[in-house]
Amino acid sequence: MFLIQIFLPLYDNDGNAQPQALFGQVRDELIARFGGLTAHSRSPAHGLWQEQDGATVRDDLVVYEVMADNIDEAWWPTFRQRLEQGFRQESIVVRALTIRLL
Repeated sequence: MFLIQIFLPLYDNDGNAQPQALFGQVRDELIARFGGLTAHSRSPAHGLWQEQDGATVRDDLVVYEVMADNIDEAWWPTFRQRLEQGFRQESIVVRALTIRLL
């Protein structure tokens, strides 16, 4: 089984808040496809990275998680690209972790 995490930025690259409706659309699509979702949205996560010029950049993030028995290798890249366009981002992190339910 896999735990798939989607890191969604609260703000675009110009510092404008992302529309709440956008998060709702992503949530609804994931619930329809995977039958459920966990949203880590109460206290935003903070993503930090260093750019080539040495500047440190920060993102405030919401993390959506879904579980799946397998990874649809054709669907996920297309979904991630739609997220990048919708959230106006160069890249959105989507990662899958192998898990074992206890």
